[in-house]
Amino acid sequence: MDHPSRDLDACSIMGIHQRFATNVRDLGVAFAITGDLRYARKAREILVAYVESYLTYSMHTTNGEPTPEGEIGAARVGPQTLDEAVWIIPICQGADLVWDSLTDDDRQAITQRLLLPSAHDVLATHPFGIHNIQCWKNSAIGLIGLLLGDDELVETAIDDSEIGTSRQLRDGVLESGMWWEGAWSHHFYTLSSLWPLAVAADNCSIGLAGPELKKMFDAPISAAMPDLVLPAFNDSGKIDVGAQSALYELAFARFGEPSYTKIIARSDRVNDMAMLFGAETIPETEPHSAASSNDADAGYAVLASGDAESTIWTCLKYGPHGGGHGHPDKMGLVIYAAGEVIADDPGMAPYWAPIHGGWYRTTVAHNTLVVDQTSQQPAEGSALYFQEGRNRATVMADSGPIYDGTNFVRTVFVLANQLIVVLDQVEADRERTMDIVFHHRGEWTSRTDGTPWTPPDIDGYRYIKDSVTHHTANDSTFEIASANGKRIVTTLAGGESTELITATGIGDHIDDRVPMVIARRKTKETIFGWCIAIDSSPAHITWLPVRDEKDRMVPSSVAVAAEVATLDEKRWELLVNPTGLSVSVTLPDDPRWRTDAICKIR
Repeated sequence: MDHPSRDLDACSIMGIHQRFATNVRDLGVAFAITGDLRYARKAREILVAYVESYLTYSMHTTNGEPTPEGEIGAARVGPQTLDEAVWIIPICQGADLVWDSLTDDDRQAITQRLLLPSAHDVLATHPFGIHNIQCWKNSAIGLIGLLLGDDELVETAIDDSEIGTSRQLRDGVLESGMWWEGAWSHHFYTLSSLWPLAVAADNCSIGLAGPELKKMFDAPISAAMPDLVLPAFNDSGKIDVGAQSALYELAFARFGEPSYTKIIARSDRVNDMAMLFGAETIPETEPHSAASSNDADAGYAVLASGDAESTIWTCLKYGPHGGGHGHPDKMGLVIYAAGEVIADDPGMAPYWAPIHGGWYRTTVAHNTLVVDQTSQQPAEGSALYFQEGRNRATVMADSGPIYDGTNFVRTVFVLANQLIVVLDQVEADRERTMDIVFHHRGEWTSRTDGTPWTPPDIDGYRYIKDSVTHHTANDSTFEIASANGKRIVTTLAGGESTELITATGIGDHIDDRVPMVIARRKTKETIFGWCIAIDSSPAHITWLPVRDEKDRMVPSSVAVAAEVATLDEKRWELLVNPTGLSVSVTLPDDPRWRTDAICKIR
């Protein structure tokens, strides 16, 4: 490698540029508040320094290699146009606040040798379509246009029919308010890019901070777990909504939504946004309470049961892939119970790390179906059934074409605030290796004995450790002690020959070993049934015969019925019937249960 420190140098240098830009903004704010010209003079000093140097910086790629103007990724200050946009926004905000204190010559020089070259030569090149990066570029171009009174730049940033911010909000924000890429970190990253232009446009009597922007603030609160943390879906880590209080200062001041105060109340309100936009007083608010919901556009179904002390919260991820930031994890499950996450989505690693693609972006890293030890292909599933009730909730979803020739329907029942049941119907066009994978946060306290198992040296599987395997057709029970000492007992229903592999996978980082179970069958069609008991009596599944109107047995891939019973004699009878076939179920204490319901609990 000719330049081993080049990437690190670029990161360090960009950090210095960003501090200068932030200084310009902060000096402008100080000048606006105090009227002290010392702040304006220091801001001018930085701006003039960039006037003298900006055009001397060569256009370059993310690797620091010189490249012609207009080349994809080309930028002057930042490693790429995204960084240049993030940098120029506070430059514009600060320049606006000291603009009237500058001489005509200063304003002309800043315009011609800094702002317009940045807008035209860097930011306006290679549009990204509906994308978080384009939102940053639009805000930068729009702020330059508003500062300079350049109507063409403002129109490009806001009203361009293909990439303008108005279209970003219209087409990029789902009905629920989530940003379309399906990763909560990118949702907030996009939100951070939108507000500077929205506020500036509103201040210039151009309405932009409308209902879509408000929904982007609403969505994270609705989707959060009981502790106000969002799962690490797609290219995202876990996001603590409570840590986003600065953004919600602006949101509450703009929209007055009472639910935002539960986020603001978690901070000391000592931040820039509180100073610049925050309401003088924040009313008291009720604590966060998770509720069942189904976001059909984003493809997240949340099932919640129990009170604040014992809430079960589980999310089934079935919707759009998420574009370039999507993961192959259709029908993945995240479960929060007993005050913590007990079944997790691993999230991501830095993009450049081999483990990001080798583990985090593989299907076996998630709580879902793997076929033939390969990752799912991008697909969009659909919810077939959703129902919520008192201390009970159900969702059934179809995965869509995640594997050629394979159909996968997953139904999740929250039957009480201590019990989750998952029924997985799988059908393929030929015999295939079907792995249902569950990752459980905590420590093994009981797992099946077996012989050592060597994972194949392929993406995902090569990172599995501590693995043993055995074959059985009987019920199998696994026990985990959660981080706060709760007992999590998972039971896989018997009835078919199954290879059970218990092991550890990767959680937040390479040394974070998380217990995992792989239930493997080689078959054309099957039903996997799981009971997950939270610090309570374990539950077991008994399969019940299902017949059609001609009294023929119905394949499990078409309809399945089960009795779920706990050791303390609680019982439920469940039917999963995705096509709505008219069926009868033979019950232990009732000759026939006839129905054409898609899903039913008795």
